Amino acid sequence: MKHNANDSDTVKNRKKQTVAKGQTASSLRMERVSKRCRKLLLAGFMMAPLFPAMAQNTGQAATKNEAVSIETLEQEIRHIEQAQAALQQDLLAVRQQLLAKKQQQSTMASAGDQKKTPEVAPSNAPMLANNAVTLPANKVNETPADTHLATADKNTPALTTVAPDSTATAATNAGNNSTALASSAAPNKSNAADSNKSLDLVMDPFQNQSDQYGMANLGNVPSTSSNTSTDQAKADAAFASNVGGDIAQIREGDNGAVELFKHTDVPTEAIIARHARDIISMTANNGVGPHPRETAGAQLAGALGDHGVFNLGPMTFILGGFIDASGLVSNRHIASGTFNSWKSMPFKNNPDYHTANTEASARYTRLSLLMRGTVSQHSTISGFVETDFGAGGSTTNPYESSSYIIRLRQAYLAYDDSRYNFHVLGGQAWSLLTPNRVGITPRQESVAETAEASILAGQTWARQWQVRVAKDWFNHRFWAAISIENPATMYDTTGFTNNAGRIVMPNGSTTTITSNGVGLTQPSAYSAEVSPDIIGKLAWDPAWGHYEVVGIMHMPHDRVTTADGVGHNNTVLTGGGGGSMVLPLIPKKVELRLAGLVGKGIGHYGAALLPDATLDAEGRPVPLWSMQATAGIMGHVTPRLDLYGYYGIQESGRSYFTEKEGYGNPLYNNSGCNTELSTTCVGSTKRISEATIGGWWRFLKGHYGTVQAGVQLAYSTREAWRGTGGSPTTHMSELFLSLRYLPFQ
Repeated sequence: MKHNANDSDTVKNRKKQTVAKGQTASSLRMERVSKRCRKLLLAGFMMAPLFPAMAQNTGQAATKNEAVSIETLEQEIRHIEQAQAALQQDLLAVRQQLLAKKQQQSTMASAGDQKKTPEVAPSNAPMLANNAVTLPANKVNETPADTHLATADKNTPALTTVAPDSTATAATNAGNNSTALASSAAPNKSNAADSNKSLDLVMDPFQNQSDQYGMANLGNVPSTSSNTSTDQAKADAAFASNVGGDIAQIREGDNGAVELFKHTDVPTEAIIARHARDIISMTANNGVGPHPRETAGAQLAGALGDHGVFNLGPMTFILGGFIDASGLVSNRHIASGTFNSWKSMPFKNNPDYHTANTEASARYTRLSLLMRGTVSQHSTISGFVETDFGAGGSTTNPYESSSYIIRLRQAYLAYDDSRYNFHVLGGQAWSLLTPNRVGITPRQESVAETAEASILAGQTWARQWQVRVAKDWFNHRFWAAISIENPATMYDTTGFTNNAGRIVMPNGSTTTITSNGVGLTQPSAYSAEVSPDIIGKLAWDPAWGHYEVVGIMHMPHDRVTTADGVGHNNTVLTGGGGGSMVLPLIPKKVELRLAGLVGKGIGHYGAALLPDATLDAEGRPVPLWSMQATAGIMGHVTPRLDLYGYYGIQESGRSYFTEKEGYGNPLYNNSGCNTELSTTCVGSTKRISEATIGGWWRFLKGHYGTVQAGVQLAYSTREAWRGTGGSPTTHMSELFLSLRYLPFQ
């Protein structure tokens, strides 16, 4: 069959057009696929660093791969969050100790910023541990979070993992879920469940919300709401009290601020009060409170720092101390440095009376360390050691190296039981005779906040070995303690022939009162003692002020050997009593301090170190009457400035039996006391007094610690018992200067 040529050409042309169209469509499809692949590859390349497991969303297979990648990503995030939470728990191990309760363990969400308060689930919501939140697929660009729940309900189990801050955004996005996520977002006061922001104060009431005395102020709870009225603070406090059960008690201060204070069910000596106060056993709020830690009185008592807290295994270690550069200028030359030796004040017959003195050193630089561990839910044990460089050695001199020697100030262990409010202390510490300012707790002694190392004439104190047992009642308002302490009778043997502690009596017998130290205790003399000193104290902390009474029993002891070699021992029972008080004239701003002690045989417990006893004609100890008293006012003008004024006095009685022997004998020759280089001046000290004013300025304070400067002007007087030629008197003026760096405070 023949075809027309034109028809054949037409068919060929149609075939060519069809092929061309097919090729064009195929090219277009390939081009579109190529463009899509390039876009997907480019998007994948750009997103790969952020989402390495993200698959392309093309078809069912891609959707399935996407789900697998998200699950893998969530698992990786959970692992990271768990690691972060573990680190948070290590850093806040001490805070978690506050979670110990009788029936529960409650956990807070902490995002590193402790001023924020976590959101919580309602009290009847079941708490789930490690509950991962799966977000919808269309939110794949939002970070999923594995968070943990917290509750204010005491009867629900609590979680032990702290949610990291990075989960806050995801927790907020997932807020519509039935479970409530712990978050570091700011609280909403309109939500009743959010009232649990006070729970953080219940668990750790001494964080950044506390005042300078360490009492938590619920009125300072951070919030996004503008309502900061006292009524709202009271409501928060009431909620905290209900949540805490027997953990907390609520009080309203004089300024209307609501204060939260922990009591009997919280382990004493177990709270690290960062940025606010020292570590102490729980005490009542008496308007005086614990030492403001930066004050010189707190440093003298052994305050610890908040910048030097770290954990090692189950133990907590807290560093304290300071670098001290101090000196004095005086109008009398007494080579004792800033440790004032009042009974060495020269009379006019001594050339030192006419010579001024300037001296400075760093010997009172101090180092301290507290080690604390939890024994049980209600008991802790701690050890404290404190040293300085106040001792002198055979190579100590002011001409070359000034090689002062390290010496022991305090070293003791303390056991505290919060269930029975029972406290035990053993080791070298401030004597129980030393006044306190709150309760009967270590490192809360009430001592004059002066720059001189000997504190103040008339101040009752000693640091010595002791075993102390204390108990408190009525939410730490009433305290009782008894202590047995190392005895040390200071004898005066003026007029006697003293041969290394063996006194030759007028009747020919020999009395042995001391023995020279040997080995590491030389060259000091140690008195013969038959019994430790027994000291008891009662303390009361009402809502205003601190009051205490104290008593001591002391038993001087010696041995008398007659000329024919027959000997016998002598023991005399003596002691005294007194008390002290701290009155907050303006709470936490101005306080009045009064203290006194009177008795026989207790002179060495006063800062002036007047004698305890002398001897009678038979060689028996004769305790000397003693009185020591202080009065002062302390003002915390600003958080960085303290001003003070004190007056102290100490007196000693006298005892004598011939024209030559005894203390304060009226037949002693004092006729040359006013003639330079004369040796006819016995001058037994009757009275020493000191009046002083001064202040401390903390001019640098931050994360690097505190730098403070102190200045003190003191005027002291020494009076002697009257003898033949009169009763000599001398006086001394001193200017003390001190510069201290406290790296841990």
